[in-house]
Amino acid sequence: MKLIITIVKDNDSLVLLDSLAERRIGATKLASTGGFLREGNTTLLIGADDERVEEVLQLIRETCPRRTRVAPQFTPEQGQILASTMPINVETGGAIVFVLSVDRFEHI
Repeated sequence: MKLIITIVKDNDSLVLLDSLAERRIGATKLASTGGFLREGNTTLLIGADDERVEEVLQLIRETCPRRTRVAPQFTPEQGQILASTMPINVETGGAIVFVLSVDRFEHI
């Protein structure tokens, strides 16, 4: 058994959760916030049998596309927007995924 921890954009999470539910793959949804753009994200905790990990990863790839958007520049030390600089293109979306082995699982 594996625990798949994935961080996705809020607007991608509902489609991903629906896709997981259709395949009877359980997930727990947690609200989270990204550090760079300070936007809402969703962290999903997904329990999957070893043979279903690739299926879950493929669902994440299909439902959580990468995007490019314009964002203001921040000063590194204070997190302040730099008024005199041009906005930069930032790649957002996609997913951050961690796959962890589970030593023990109980549904009580």
